Amino acid sequence: MSDATVISARQKRSVWSRLPVVHQLRQSIGLQRGMLVAGLVITTLFVLTAIFAPVLAPYGFSQLRDADGAFGAQQPPGGAHPLGTTVSGYDVLSRVLWGAQTALFVIIVAVLLSIFAGVFLGLVSGYFGGWLDRILVVVSDAVYAFPSLLLAIVMSIVISGGKSNLIGGVLAAAISITVVFIPQYFRVIRAETVRIKAEAYVESARVLGAGSGRIMFRHVFRNATRTLPLIFTLNSSEAILTLAGLGFLGFGIEPTAASEWGYDLNKALSDVTSGIWWTSLFPGLAIVLVVLGITLVGESLNDLADPRLRGRRAVGQSAGIVAQTSVVPGGTLVAGPGGLGGLEGTATHPTEGLEERP
Repeated sequence: MSDATVISARQKRSVWSRLPVVHQLRQSIGLQRGMLVAGLVITTLFVLTAIFAPVLAPYGFSQLRDADGAFGAQQPPGGAHPLGTTVSGYDVLSRVLWGAQTALFVIIVAVLLSIFAGVFLGLVSGYFGGWLDRILVVVSDAVYAFPSLLLAIVMSIVISGGKSNLIGGVLAAAISITVVFIPQYFRVIRAETVRIKAEAYVESARVLGAGSGRIMFRHVFRNATRTLPLIFTLNSSEAILTLAGLGFLGFGIEPTAASEWGYDLNKALSDVTSGIWWTSLFPGLAIVLVVLGITLVGESLNDLADPRLRGRRAVGQSAGIVAQTSVVPGGTLVAGPGGLGGLEGTATHPTEGLEERP
């Protein structure tokens, strides 16, 4: 094997090992690795179920009959309905599978909107400072004080009058979650921007004549957003709970428009006292498992990114191995001497290029 082939293979392995989550899997050991793997498995199953729900579900989310006739209300599990039917006559298994798709829609819309708005405002506020920074900080603190579920109910009524179709229900939950989550991203990005704009490489870029926009988005942005995967995972679980809360309180999505776990739980309340357990067990279990999986991923990434949490390092030392500690979700910060040329190239952080130390 030629030297060029060996170098190319090492570079590919290096790029792969620095990807978010992949690097954390290599870093983690023991119970911490088990929690991360369990969270990734549950989250992956949730995403795959949402994507392939039309294929996996035996019936439509609002289907009440097939070629043999009506399904019947509150049928016990078995036969053509492995998880039984609801009080309205819907197939429980189909409702649970289609509900994963609705939950994924809300996560994507809500969290992405929150990231875009929060990151942009945090960059502007932290970089320019002054009166604009003071106003944005005050507004952010005020919005952060609102309960997310209460705001979701208000937004649901304003957008759709409390009777939501798929688009209205998703937007009602997503917009309310977006407004509440923006301050979280704003605070993190603003604090990082204030720190990074005082770094030597940012001052050098300013001296060389780079404009504020170029410095913000080429140097500051790329180094201030390294912790976003941690916040993303934690906020995703909160988005699912908010959507379920809306549906449980009667402000969610109509059953003929989409399947939603919170709505199904609401309709199953009277079944529990009658000994009909299957109508509430499986939607509730779906909520618990998805939130648990996403939370395990987020907490594991947060643990691995925090240098103050030395649990896994102590385990590694007891085994004769010193585990690496990274404060960056994407991997250990690496850097080296790049000169002024590195300012506009790949070296956007003064620590890029250093070899990882054992």
